[in-house]
Amino acid sequence: MIHGKIYRQDNHEVLLCDVMQTTGPLERMRGLLGREPLKNGQGLLITDCPSVHTFGMQYSIDIIFLNKDWQIKKLVSSLRPYRIAWAWGASMVIEMADGTLPDLGLVPGTTLYWEKITCI
Repeated sequence: MIHGKIYRQDNHEVLLCDVMQTTGPLERMRGLLGREPLKNGQGLLITDCPSVHTFGMQYSIDIIFLNKDWQIKKLVSSLRPYRIAWAWGASMVIEMADGTLPDLGLVPGTTLYWEKITCI
């Protein structure tokens, strides 16, 4: 997986400082299954993904659905285990720790961007 940060485009505020990005179909399919719950400031960016499920998970997650231009299409708070969520026009998702969304102050239409973290 590739690590990076998620920012708001309008003011360049860092929203999530430790975001893993999936790099292939197997990582996309696995998502957070079998992983420890994310902590505050962490996220998982899944590209080529208009929907998610929490089957097999033991904890709830918050989700941001984005279109190909990084505009927020839909926000989902506290998606409980064994549920499905999707958004029309979405092409990627950011999964986060349950309870993260209220602190971010995001609304549909807000544009985000991703910056890869490079190690020296």
